[in-house]
Amino acid sequence: MIRRRDVITLLGGAVAAWPKGTRAQQGERIRRIGVLQTLTADDEESSARSAAFLDGLRQLGWSEGRNIRIDTRRAQGEADQIRRNAAELIALSPDVILAGGTANAGPLLQATRTVPIVFANVADPVGAGFVGSLARPGGNATGFMQFEYSLSGKWLELLKQIAPHVTRAAIIRDPAITAGIGQFAVIQSVAPSLGFDVSPINVRDANEIESAVAAFAGTPNGGLIVTGSALSVVHRDLLIALAARHKLPAVYFQRRFVTGGGLLSYGADLIDQYRQAAGYVDRILKGEKPADLPVQAPTKYVLTINLKTAKALGITVMPTMLARADEVIE
Repeated sequence: MIRRRDVITLLGGAVAAWPKGTRAQQGERIRRIGVLQTLTADDEESSARSAAFLDGLRQLGWSEGRNIRIDTRRAQGEADQIRRNAAELIALSPDVILAGGTANAGPLLQATRTVPIVFANVADPVGAGFVGSLARPGGNATGFMQFEYSLSGKWLELLKQIAPHVTRAAIIRDPAITAGIGQFAVIQSVAPSLGFDVSPINVRDANEIESAVAAFAGTPNGGLIVTGSALSVVHRDLLIALAARHKLPAVYFQRRFVTGGGLLSYGADLIDQYRQAAGYVDRILKGEKPADLPVQAPTKYVLTINLKTAKALGITVMPTMLARADEVIE
């Protein structure tokens, strides 16, 4: 017959014999992280961003299933679906939400001013009303900018460098967001000094884009600049195809356009941004407030050139430009 005291002794010995990791897991609180993304799960860029975010969390001691749970929602740029996804995530009472891009950060902030939000890949967080200022966000959101508006002028410079004959540029932009207006304004301001005439093409609807690009291509010496927006990503394949069909040299704001067949891109290393976003999520989970964490501008930009596309367009890329490229696709 086993006495009560012996049972207690046996149990105590068994607990002491458990592996340390098991004992920690038993008593550790699971923190909940929401993720709102635009890209689909099978998208190569989406997978790379998610992997960078998870790797950043792991390096800081967070592991899914041990001390964090991650709930992810995705929508392909559809405003109604994004709003539904934002509401679903907030209903789960997360400790913090990661918002990928302007199109996702906006609906989240419309739905909550209390749940902490860390955004990545956002073009103009101040102009969009997401934060009070870059240095002191002041609300429940902070994060990482996609670029500063001055970068938009660089796209026009690169178009002239890779295709010196081009004197006209159609600017693909979303006029419904502050970033679309701001990027076009900068491009307009530098166009005269580079010998360009520029005109906007709105990115709202596929048929509208196709007819506008076809009309633009009817006059020679034209090129395209695709500015940053969620709708540009949604219509990525169409924009690449139109540039090829009409033999228009094009500069894009993200590398993924060039790996998909576009000519040239120059923009922030967004994979690195998602790894950095893990650091802000970590700090918030440990008690810091988004209001006190400054919004950070990109520190690393990537120039990507597709030589196969250049050849198809009859463009010879100068050796000096190739030497500056971070990635050359052949």
